[in-house]
Amino acid sequence: MKSYLPCVAFLVISGILTSPQTSNVTSVPVEEEPLHKVVFKNDAVTVMHVILPPGQTTLFHSHTHDRVAIDLSTTTIAQQKINEPEGPSTATKLGNVSALTLTEASYTHRVHNVGTAPYEVLDIEPAERPTTPSPDVAATVVAENPSARVYNWVLAPGATSPMHTHMRPYVIVSITPLNLKMTSPDGQSATHQVGPGDFRYVDARITHNLANVGTTQGQIVEVELK
Repeated sequence: MKSYLPCVAFLVISGILTSPQTSNVTSVPVEEEPLHKVVFKNDAVTVMHVILPPGQTTLFHSHTHDRVAIDLSTTTIAQQKINEPEGPSTATKLGNVSALTLTEASYTHRVHNVGTAPYEVLDIEPAERPTTPSPDVAATVVAENPSARVYNWVLAPGATSPMHTHMRPYVIVSITPLNLKMTSPDGQSATHQVGPGDFRYVDARITHNLANVGTTQGQIVEVELK
């Protein structure tokens, strides 16, 4: 909320008046930001689930790894780097994927939901950037950074992806409700009813295809570590 005085604009943040550049504010590590819920963590990757209600803003928080952000809702957000003004509004869309590269020791920002629907996102952060990335690519790469490659499967009812092989650990994420059947080259298969935001970390060499055996279009995203 902004209040205007002659020649000076102030931004009210948590009841404290600060300048639009938010000088001298502090930040927290991303895993300590209250709306960033850590839902999975091991030595290789951290997965965080964020739900930001309309009109609300996260705390300033710092990322120290490359990351992949998967939008699970459609709304409008504005981002603000620490000690800078808030940036322009941008639209999010269910199923959009961003592969973000850390260019400094850390990236500190906060997110403001300026839309009318909750902003929901799954944030996947590899623990380490590999010195020598794996050259093995499982399928068409739709996004990547130095730590991960992203594959996106949009499957009509009855559709099946090509058979593909994951040589590296990966996180498989369902964007939509989906009756998902996975089949290996020897014909063995398993079917799972998955919902929006459901995910699984897989640490094994896997060759499979993905089939939509339901009646509505589905989307699956695979985030493979390099």
